[in-house]
Amino acid sequence: MQPYRKSFAGDPLFPFEIVYKTIKYPDNELPNHLHDHYELVYVHSGQGIFFIDNCWYQKSAGDLFVIPGNTIHHALPDLEDPIVSSAIFFAPTLIAGPSLGDGYFPLQCYEIARKKKQFKIGLAGSLRIAAEMAIKQIADEFANQETGYREAVLLTIGQLLLQINRHLLTDEITQHESPRIGPSWILRALKRIDEHPEREIHLTDLAREACVSPSHFSRVFRQLTSLNVIGYVNTKRIIKAKELLLFSDENVNVIAEKCGYETPAHFYRVFKSLTGETPGQYRKRS
Repeated sequence: MQPYRKSFAGDPLFPFEIVYKTIKYPDNELPNHLHDHYELVYVHSGQGIFFIDNCWYQKSAGDLFVIPGNTIHHALPDLEDPIVSSAIFFAPTLIAGPSLGDGYFPLQCYEIARKKKQFKIGLAGSLRIAAEMAIKQIADEFANQETGYREAVLLTIGQLLLQINRHLLTDEITQHESPRIGPSWILRALKRIDEHPEREIHLTDLAREACVSPSHFSRVFRQLTSLNVIGYVNTKRIIKAKELLLFSDENVNVIAEKCGYETPAHFYRVFKSLTGETPGQYRKRS
């Protein structure tokens, strides 16, 4: 199973969307997916599990999740106590302006999350109230679309990100408990794939290292990630390829080899199946 690639149909001049206070049931939640947009997810009520990159998080009221672009994720809402959440999506170029010289940049919380592999922020007190008010204000601006509503949205999201960043920077590690759910051998396998997706990885080798049967490993892996091993490895490889396409001038064939593909044709086929475009198209568009 390949991860679903979420698309956005909004105005390309203002790549920002909000989905406000929707109820998430297991049968209407998106499957494993990724996208270029950065995402903020706030949980108003309910319970569930959130898989982000190689971690599982418990979801409950007051939790905020910061999800950088091109990060595999999917939610598993509780059937008896479904999640009510709001999600904000935006292109990072819309938010990240020029440096003002004080070392601050609005997307700092996303870099912290990516670096520490910690995508969950438990909000409380005034910060929780501020987040709920900001999200509602953004939703109201989109609903009413009065003159200057886009400017109002940018000002509000900028203020919200500022408060989140200050919270993280003053309380460095906000989540002291381990957010991970699942057997340790799955976590070790995910870490191995995450660190070196370009290396040849076989289900039988992973199962042997975990001291479980290949069928059991495959069943648990799919249950917790919604992907088989090959699908997960390919997704990680394409995420790496996208970074190289954006931030290097290397030839596409060289990138294909660096990402573990023996032939450029195989790389092109997998890249297009996951992104909907060729590597060249992605580099040119971005």
